Amino acid sequence: MRIRTVAALTGVLALSLVTGCAQGGAAGSSANTVTYWLWDANQQPAYEACAKDFERQNPGLTVKITQLGWDDYWTKLTASFIAGTQPDVFTDHIVKFGQFADLKVLEPLDDLGIEDSAYQPGLAANWIGQDGHRYGAPKDWDTVALFYNQKLAEAAGLTAAQLNDLSWNPKDGGTFEKAIAHLTVDKNGKRGDEAGFDKDNVKVYGLATNGGGDGDGQTQWSTFAASAGWTYTDKKRWGTEYQYDSATFQSVIKWYFGLAEKGYMVPFTDYNSKSNQANTQVAAGKAAAAFDGAWMISSYAGFKDLDIATAVTPAGPTGKRATMMNGLADSITRDAPNKAGAKKWVAYLASTECQRTVGSYGIVFPATPDGTEAAVASYGKKGIDVSAFTRPVADEKAGGKEFATFSYPITNYAADVYALMHPAMQDIFGNGRSATSLDRTNSQINLILDQ
Repeated sequence: MRIRTVAALTGVLALSLVTGCAQGGAAGSSANTVTYWLWDANQQPAYEACAKDFERQNPGLTVKITQLGWDDYWTKLTASFIAGTQPDVFTDHIVKFGQFADLKVLEPLDDLGIEDSAYQPGLAANWIGQDGHRYGAPKDWDTVALFYNQKLAEAAGLTAAQLNDLSWNPKDGGTFEKAIAHLTVDKNGKRGDEAGFDKDNVKVYGLATNGGGDGDGQTQWSTFAASAGWTYTDKKRWGTEYQYDSATFQSVIKWYFGLAEKGYMVPFTDYNSKSNQANTQVAAGKAAAAFDGAWMISSYAGFKDLDIATAVTPAGPTGKRATMMNGLADSITRDAPNKAGAKKWVAYLASTECQRTVGSYGIVFPATPDGTEAAVASYGKKGIDVSAFTRPVADEKAGGKEFATFSYPITNYAADVYALMHPAMQDIFGNGRSATSLDRTNSQINLILDQ
């Protein structure tokens, strides 16, 4: 579910649609077939099971599922809109939604009877366009938590209770920074909080890195910025101004990337988005802990000879623990070859029946409460405690006294925001550029949004 926006291709899509290059009719389409694309191979068996049930309930209709890797997925989807070979239904990501809706390549789903109350808080509302129409049926959700190596934590004298009770602030890092420092060990056996610690020769870093975080910082700095009271834009949805020029945000960024300067976090030079992400660093013993999303639960649980546990995010200056809550949806393409069949399939995908089936596979948390409950039970049977991910959602439903959940920024021109923020955040993390440089980047972004 991480984002790698294909800005150039999105621009080509916009040009092609405006000039009328797109042609209808997907290759190999049939009035009896519904084509469905998704990117997560781990989820394919669950949706194949849903497809079998759907086909039994709808004689004469067949669901054809195509799974593509993340990068290929968006490239081929964008190309399919241009060539007129688009699928009937596809798994949609909130960061793509704004531009897809603006380019009018999505079919409104208002007649499917999707109700906000049928899903976890906020999931359904996020897929309402600026025109008031619905363009996505809630599919699943994820939150972020701290994965950590229990053996390394025990060696540092840190208990699960302590790691689940951390707090932070941008001045001295609070108990969170103390824990990360103590988990860090240099090549001479000195911990990060001990005299003589050599930050230039670290054997095990306290915290892994997932890079600069671009403009969303989902598994990097987002939990810290949100728990400091910052929001991406001036509105919860469809904001017209980004706020990367906020003094609060910039103080968070300065402190967060400063962890690497102190030797407590894996440096930018060791990060690779293809081959050395945070989970890889933990698996190799290079880092003791990592912030990562719920979609990675099975990956961390499968690390050979490592006993991985999870802890909730640390409380910030607001007094709350914050985590991004992202939710995917199923969307229908505007020129779907089998639009009638597509609507039946999407309605079924959004149903409690299908979402219970998906939940029973223990791969993701489906959007409905019943689906979530099935997933928790399935993870439990595997011996995996997922409470660090589910507690924020339960707390939010109860009034949010301990946790605050928030969404990806939902705006137009997401590809342009990425194109500007990706190098800007890399420059701050990798080259030590001042966080105040974001003032100019923010002005450029807001100028684009003002068009």
